[in-house]
Amino acid sequence: MTVDFPWEPPLAGTEAEHLLGALDRLRTTFRYKADDLGAAGLGARLGVSALTLGGLLKHLAAVEDYYSTTKLRGLPIGEPWESLGWKGDNDWEFASAADDHPETLYSLWDGAVDRARARVAAALATGDLGQPIHAAAGDGTHASLRRLLCDLLEEYGRHTGHADLLREAVDGRTGEDPPAGWRPKSGSYRLP
Repeated sequence: MTVDFPWEPPLAGTEAEHLLGALDRLRTTFRYKADDLGAAGLGARLGVSALTLGGLLKHLAAVEDYYSTTKLRGLPIGEPWESLGWKGDNDWEFASAADDHPETLYSLWDGAVDRARARVAAALATGDLGQPIHAAAGDGTHASLRRLLCDLLEEYGRHTGHADLLREAVDGRTGEDPPAGWRPKSGSYRLP
């Protein structure tokens, strides 16, 4: 990790540092793809798909909070979701984003990432990646924190690919990762 690329995971570190580093690199790449757009850019669609960058921002914000509250500790998702009317239906996040101001969408995602980072750090302060979390299979076997992070990585991998295509269609922005020295222009996202 360098000042020019603070989102890069360590070249040699612990398993937790690598998982969290890979997750933060995907988060940052996703945020780069969604950054600095108005309502039209965040609402742009490709072909017949209803997927938008705004919908992805809101969906991944809800995923961050849901994973780091309900799945991690069995707690309700909490605010701001309860006030927004979130019921756990992914279609709601994607569809309702069209009614949200761009700064609201950036704020939802930026805040959710901050909260999730803090909750995972607190969990790691009291145990390792193998610690059981609240989420469990039908037979009562609890998932581990490692599994939760791997599932979150998968979620970001899928949706960062969607964001690549959507952003390129909006204004031609391409690239695997943000360029050296990139900083977000919208919202309050804190780089890792």
